[in-house]
Amino acid sequence: MYANHLELKQFRNYQTLSLDLGPHLTIVTGDNAQGKTNLLEALYLCATGRSWRTSNEKECIARDKEEAYVGLDYMYRDKKEKVEMVLRRNARKSAMINGYPVHRINDLFGRFHVVVFSPEDLYLVKGSPSKRRRFLDMEISQQDPIYLYNLQQYTIVLKQRNRLLKTEKDPDRLKETLFAWDKQLAYYGIRVIQRRMDFLKELTVYTAKVHEKISGGKEEVTMKYEETVPADQEIFLRRLELSFDKDRKTASTTIGPQHDDVAFLINGIDVRIFGSQGQQRTLALSLKIAVMQMMRDKLSDSPVLLLDDVMSELDHERQRQLTEYISSSQTILTCTGVEDSLKNLHAEKILHVEKGEVRCE
Repeated sequence: MYANHLELKQFRNYQTLSLDLGPHLTIVTGDNAQGKTNLLEALYLCATGRSWRTSNEKECIARDKEEAYVGLDYMYRDKKEKVEMVLRRNARKSAMINGYPVHRINDLFGRFHVVVFSPEDLYLVKGSPSKRRRFLDMEISQQDPIYLYNLQQYTIVLKQRNRLLKTEKDPDRLKETLFAWDKQLAYYGIRVIQRRMDFLKELTVYTAKVHEKISGGKEEVTMKYEETVPADQEIFLRRLELSFDKDRKTASTTIGPQHDDVAFLINGIDVRIFGSQGQQRTLALSLKIAVMQMMRDKLSDSPVLLLDDVMSELDHERQRQLTEYISSSQTILTCTGVEDSLKNLHAEKILHVEKGEVRCE
C-alpha cells in the first residue's frame, strides 16, 4: 500500500497543492510552521476521517475560507483507489470513495492504512489514560470495523445516559429511566472492553519482540489492560446499579471503558510511574513499530508510515533502530534538516516546504 498523489485546496496553509509521492521514502524538510506536518495530517485524514492534531477540524480550513478539500490517490494490492474529503466551516464534512459519497465518515476506516508517529506519541506511556485509550481505539478501528461500530454505539449511549444524569432531578424516576440505557451500555461496553483486551494481548507479543531487540535483550515488556469493570454483561449491569448514587452525584457515568487504562511494565516495573524518560520513549517507539508490523501481518500489506519530526527527539541509537524498519513501508518523514542518520537511507524524494509551497530538492 502506498499513497500515490495528494491534492489539497485551502487546507491549512496550502491554497493549492498537487503532489506526487513515490512508494518508498520521502523526506520533507523545512523550518517549523511552514506546512510539513500539514501534509501528514491530510494523509491521516484520508485514512481515518479525522485529524490526530485537533478535535476541531475547522482549524484545517485555510483562514477566511469556507471549505477545504483533500484528495488522495493510493495503491492497494495493485489496485488504484481514491479518497476525497471536504471540510466545511458551516456544515458537516463529507467524503467520497472512488467517486461515490459515503454515508458515514467512519466508513473511511480500513481502506487506506497509516501509522503515525509524532513527538506527542513519545509521551504516550507517561501521558494521561485518555491518550492510551485513544491509541487503542484508533489502531483497532483501522483493522476491525465491528469494533468501531460497537465503540460508536457505546459512545452514543454513554452521552444519552450522562445527559439524563444531568437533567433528571427525581432519583426514583432517574433510576427507572436509566435501566434502559444501562442494558445498552453494558451490551456494547463489554464488547469494547473484550476487543481492547484481545488486541492488547496480541500487540504485547509484537511489542516485546521489538523492544527486546531495541534494548539489546536487557528489557522484557509486558502490558496489562486495566478495566474498571469486567467484560461480563451481568456484572457490568450490577456495577452500574451499585454506582447509581455516585453517578447521580457527579452527573456522569463513573465506570466503563471510558475510564480504563493500560499498564506498561518493563522487567515487572510500571514504566508509567517509575520508568526513566529514556525507557518511556523507547517503549513508545517499540509500540509504534509493533503496530506497523502487526498491521502488515493482518493486512498482508504494509501500512504507510508517517514520521512527524521524531528524529530530532530521539538519540542516535534510537534513530538507528527506527530507520531499520523504514524500508518495509512507504514512509513520509518530516524534519527541519536531513540529519546524518537519514543520509544513508537513500530517499526516493526530498521535498522542501516553505510557506505552504513544496519544491523538489
